[in-house]
Amino acid sequence: MKVKIKTHRGAAKRFKKTGSGKLKRNKAGKRHLLTHQSRKQKRNLSGSAPVFKGEAKGLMRALPYL
Repeated sequence: MKVKIKTHRGAAKRFKKTGSGKLKRNKAGKRHLLTHQSRKQKRNLSGSAPVFKGEAKGLMRALPYL
């Protein structure tokens, strides 16, 4: 019987998989100290961004069932 691989719960909460199998992440920098940032900066930080290929390889090991 093969042992199940544990999912890294912290990573599971931070990343989602797209339809094509790529990983999606939220952008950092929108929690506090927002008064000095321009509207444009804050607007560009909204939404999600793709995870780069080199980082995705290690994340896929932490998220075997995502």
